[in-house]
Amino acid sequence: MTSYGLLVSPSHNRVYAQAASGLVKAELAVFGERALGGRLRDIEETSIGGVPYVTFSADDLTDTDIRLLSNLSSLYALFEIEGELLRPVGLKPLDLFPSDLLTIQKYSGKTNEYFTKLLLNVTAMATDSPMDLVAGRPRLLDPMCGRGTTLNQAMMYGLDAAGMDVDGKDFDAYAAFIKMWLKNNRVKHQAEIAPVRRDKAVLGRRLHVTLGASKELYKSGETMEITVVNADAAGAGRFFRPGSFDLIVTDAPYGVQHGSRSKGARQGQKNGPRLSRSPVELLETAVPEWTPLLRRGGAIGISWNTFVGRREELAEILTSSGLEVQDSEPYLGFRHRVDQAISRDLIVARRS
Repeated sequence: MTSYGLLVSPSHNRVYAQAASGLVKAELAVFGERALGGRLRDIEETSIGGVPYVTFSADDLTDTDIRLLSNLSSLYALFEIEGELLRPVGLKPLDLFPSDLLTIQKYSGKTNEYFTKLLLNVTAMATDSPMDLVAGRPRLLDPMCGRGTTLNQAMMYGLDAAGMDVDGKDFDAYAAFIKMWLKNNRVKHQAEIAPVRRDKAVLGRRLHVTLGASKELYKSGETMEITVVNADAAGAGRFFRPGSFDLIVTDAPYGVQHGSRSKGARQGQKNGPRLSRSPVELLETAVPEWTPLLRRGGAIGISWNTFVGRREELAEILTSSGLEVQDSEPYLGFRHRVDQAISRDLIVARRS
């Protein structure tokens, strides 16, 4: 049995930094339970030389194990612990692009990119093929994608991804950002925005981006696709085929910076739709629409503000849609404070 020490990234903002060690402990426990056969033991926070680490023990980790662990959301460095010495472990993250793809956007209400990565990771671990995160190519949908943090994380991982958002300003902002970022970083791509029509009616707008991780891959046709639809998430089934996604990952409105569309509200309603401070009404309408888009064995992960919605309510919504909520101990360890008005948690469920 070998002991390891995980150094948590020092680049967190102050509030997230306070929760980071506890969150990566829970994330590491999910990786161990779902993908590593329960081989990770004694996961705990430890001070080494006055510096906080998350430590654990395991039988010698394989190259594939290291590839998986290299993608832990808050991992800065990993060491083998030998007595009082730390031996660096070479990391092999999936990241294909510079980190500013995730960090350069600054706007009020942006979800912390480390948490976005964590939510994607633990959702992927709940599928029936968790190692597909590093050995396969799962396809992701964020039905409330805002300005695209989840889509950008999927792109970092080399995944095909799709998103939806009803806010036209967010759609335009993401389209402008991703086209400019790809151009500035000389990433070979094609991007176009076109209306989505059904029976001569315009249902929304669609941004479609095709890109390559390198010029050579782009020329050979080995490309990734990012698609974003400017339309209501409750109508996702009108834009995507059943069983076309392995992962659905989304950050529900917190009821503070952004309201959530109430049940039965419609875009274009006089004076605008009524906004609810609770994500529950929105998810009651939307989750039954999203579930058929998920393939069998796929998983959905949702984060939300616990001050405006109880875990039991979200679990009931997911269960009622035929999904199996993950309620093992590691999946119950993610609640943390964001600010005075937001206590964030996540819930993950699999379509069996």
